[in-house]
Amino acid sequence: MRYRTIAGGIAVVGIVIVLSNIVLPQITKTTYESAASTDVRTDALSASEETPPEAARSVRRHMPLPSAVKAAYMTACAVGTPTLRDSIVSLVEQTEINALVIDIKDYSGKISFAPSSPELMPAWNEADCGARDMQAFIEILHQKNIYVIGRITVFQDPYYSARHPELAVTRASDGAVWRDRKGLSFIDVGAKAYWNYIVTLAVESYDLGFDELNFDYVRYPSDGNMQDIAFTHSGGKNKQENLELFFEYLHGALSDPSRYEHIRHENTGRDTATPYLSVDLFGMTTSNTDDLSIGQVQERAAPYFDFVAPMVYPSHYPHGFNGLGNPNHYPYDVVHFAMKEGARRMAATTTPVDGFLHERVGTSTPATYKKPAYSIQKLRPWLQDFDYGGQYGVAEVRAQIKAAYDAGLTSWMVWDPANRYTRDAYLPE
Repeated sequence: MRYRTIAGGIAVVGIVIVLSNIVLPQITKTTYESAASTDVRTDALSASEETPPEAARSVRRHMPLPSAVKAAYMTACAVGTPTLRDSIVSLVEQTEINALVIDIKDYSGKISFAPSSPELMPAWNEADCGARDMQAFIEILHQKNIYVIGRITVFQDPYYSARHPELAVTRASDGAVWRDRKGLSFIDVGAKAYWNYIVTLAVESYDLGFDELNFDYVRYPSDGNMQDIAFTHSGGKNKQENLELFFEYLHGALSDPSRYEHIRHENTGRDTATPYLSVDLFGMTTSNTDDLSIGQVQERAAPYFDFVAPMVYPSHYPHGFNGLGNPNHYPYDVVHFAMKEGARRMAATTTPVDGFLHERVGTSTPATYKKPAYSIQKLRPWLQDFDYGGQYGVAEVRAQIKAAYDAGLTSWMVWDPANRYTRDAYLPE
């Protein structure tokens, strides 16, 4: 799970043990290769190379953004396991689901396809899961009119931090790399050298064929010994400021069409050949205006992404939230309240939250700021289709979907770390 409270039911998929969205280290590498696949794509040039002439450029034909995205999540191990990935594609073909979110870089920091960049290659060579035929698989999904979103876990990255401990979150007591309760380490949000690594991966992912890039774990750590932790790259800025600086940088870099000119991107459904961008936030960012001690504030993320995806899993809310008892008993109420409040704040023109694009109104206390107003359809919640704290079947999943609709939203995504979705919870195609 991608929340402050990390725990949950264990599901076994082959030899893969999944704990929420935290996947325990794999025993073997699971990859799938079609006859048309290769380890390294040779058609992508680095950003520093000259753009080839039009006729020489490879073509990526994308799937335009659906009017309402209804997506299911697929792990790196699932995309590398033919039977499991075929089952998930079948779910999409037979139901209202019209999009897939596929892991590009997961909790481990390793990546799920063979990159062109030498900087990225080690994270593929040492990966336990992935698909050697990722490009061909995306093309198959596009032929089936399936919108493809690539998920990139950002600051939780034990693989990169082990190789670059100077950029990692550290222990205040001795300067060693800090680890959370699961033994996972994080890159310091303020470590700007790492930002370029994420941009390189994002550009390669879009050039591979992904239609949208989804960024997860864009936050400071929350679980572990928080009394012995240091952020040595903060540069005198607080968590909110550093995170918004990253958002600003990411948006500027990935919205630049020149980064993708060595590939001819067609059928994007938008004026520029650039990817749609989305960001995952804690669910309580829709109802809290503080940063939950992790730097995340809805208003400070909204300007930099096409879509904001709060993880409003009922099981992740505290007992008694909004006057409710066990939130698992009230999936509709939790999601409806969270998304109704998130929509109100998204459309508002004022906020109590400071931000780079906000202007203070007057000098009264508490402060009020003017902010840009956004369509509430910028919100696309993550919903729960996994058992944690209760049984989630057809009624519970449909209740969450209805709650999102009743809050005025049209799009949603569903998360199951085991990738075994409640098929009957989704309407026929």
